[in-house]
Amino acid sequence: MEIQAHLDESRDPLAIAESWMATGKDVAIATVVETWGSAPRPVGSHLVIDAEGNFEGSVSGGCVEGAVIAEAADVIESGKPRMLEFGVADATAWQVGLSCGGRIKVYVERLG
Repeated sequence: MEIQAHLDESRDPLAIAESWMATGKDVAIATVVETWGSAPRPVGSHLVIDAEGNFEGSVSGGCVEGAVIAEAADVIESGKPRMLEFGVADATAWQVGLSCGGRIKVYVERLG
């Protein structure tokens, strides 16, 4: 049985970022760059965020998105990228809900 993967471009965070930028929006992208243990999303997962706080995609299955979106607002404003790390041993992880037992590193940068 052959399984066909279908990429829905209307849901692709990279295509969404491109379309937002084409309309003049300031956009940041968050990318999972490293995982350890039980991580909710694989390396290469993307979340795109605009200056108004709109977002598409996922870097954590929802458990750290709020913290990443807040950091992205600062990255959009300052233009300075940030490396974020969330892990179960980190007090922040429990605050944002990453209690799955793993760690993730997320790189956030402004596009354009």
